[in-house]
Formats: sequence, structure tokens, C-alpha cells
Amino acid sequence: MNRIRLAATAIALAAAGAILVGCGGGNNATWEAAPAASEQAGGSGGGTAVEGTSALAAAKATDQSGIAGVMANTESTGVALTFDDGPDPNYTPKILELLRKNNVKATFCLVGIQVEEFPQLVRDIVADGHTLCNHTWKHDTGLGKKPEDAIRADMQKTQHAIVAAAPGATVKYFRHPGGMWTPRAVKVAKELGMASLGWDVDPMDWNIAKNGTGAKMCDHILQVVRNGVKPGSIILSHDAGGDRSGTVAAYEILVPELAATYKLVAM
Repeated sequence: MNRIRLAATAIALAAAGAILVGCGGGNNATWEAAPAASEQAGGSGGGTAVEGTSALAAAKATDQSGIAGVMANTESTGVALTFDDGPDPNYTPKILELLRKNNVKATFCLVGIQVEEFPQLVRDIVADGHTLCNHTWKHDTGLGKKPEDAIRADMQKTQHAIVAAAPGATVKYFRHPGGMWTPRAVKVAKELGMASLGWDVDPMDWNIAKNGTGAKMCDHILQVVRNGVKPGSIILSHDAGGDRSGTVAAYEILVPELAATYKLVAM
């Protein structure tokens, strides 16, 4: 099915006169389709992920009862770009610059210790009109298994740091690290006024051990996003947590490419 969709996409782009560009600057007319979701298992987003697995599938793989309340699409035909684990002084400004250049808004899922260390970057994100998301204080993949009081304390500590960095800022969403959703985490987030934000396209750009860095990672991201995106998709990537040069290079290509086909929306 993925190969059929990929072929249809290529035909449509060719009919429109578009050429798929690779990270080396040359044409990238063909690439190997990512495995179908039915061939995969595990969580995602810095945990035990595999490409193409939706947030709902990730939640199902770790905690069946944690599915309810996790958004895995934009609930519209718009496509959302989301960037996790920042802010980061090396890569967040580059992501902001390319989004600004293309007049696109995105969602940034912020880690508390990063917010505390780089508050100006939070202000820059807010100034550009992007959406904020709470991503826990220290990227705690096990947070959802802790007692409700501990979950709430972590979320609130992160919220307070974000608002201290950017007074008046609103944090509309919570994203559990690793996609390790639990009913408790979803419940507490809702009580604090946050919807739980999942995803349905995950190029696993955090996994440089598997997917490489630089041009290799860039081409990998292009392949997974081009093959997986559809109306309503939420695309997960990272602007911090390691070498994200491949991520920046990929989105230099993807942002204008996606904007030509879809309405790119902030959540």
C-alpha cells in the first residue's frame, strides 16, 4: 500500500511539473518506501520507536488503556510540523529561520531544563507565533507510570518555567516523551488545560545510530515524511537532543515542498 501511495504521489508531482529534491541537491526520483505500519511495533519519539507508527499505535503497544485522549492527527486537512526536546541554541534558531522564511507556523514541545537554560529561545518561538507544548521537565519517558501527584508536579514545573521565560505564553498541549502514554498522564494534562499531542509520521531523527547524520539522515527524513504524510498528519521531528543538522537540512527542502501541497498549521 505504501508503494502504491508513493507511486501515486510521484505521478501527481510529475504531472504538476515538480521534481523531488534530495539532500545532495540532485533529483531524488525514487526511494525505498518505509515499511507499512502493520509490519512495525514499538513506541516512538526517543523511546523504542520505529518509523511510520502513529502515536495511537505507540500508546497501544505500551498501554492499551492510554489510547483515549491522545491526538494523532490535526482533526483537519491541515498538516502540522512539531519539533521536540528544545529549545537548543544550535538548531532551534535555524528551524525558526526556515519557518519564518516560508511563513509557516509549527509546534515546539519544550523540555523544562532546556527552557530554564535558554529562555530567550522560548521568547523567540513565541514571538514568531508558534504553538507551545509541554514535554516534561527532563524528558522523562517513565513519567506516566508515576503517581498523579508526581506527574502533576513535573508538568507544572515545566509550565512555570515556560511562562517565566515568556510571560503570558499559553501552553496548549502536552506530549509524553517516547510516546509512552498512560491514562494518568492524559488525565493530569487535561486537568491542567492541555490536550495530549501525538503524531502519525515519525522519521526517528533522534536515532543517529541507526539513521546517521548530515546528508544520510536528511535523505532518511525526506523518505519517511514524503511517504507517510497525508491530510491531517502530525509530523514529529526534533530540534534538540543531539546532532540535528540532518533535520535542519531536510526541513529546508520539506517545508516549501509540503506547503505547496498542504496547508501547514500550528496546532
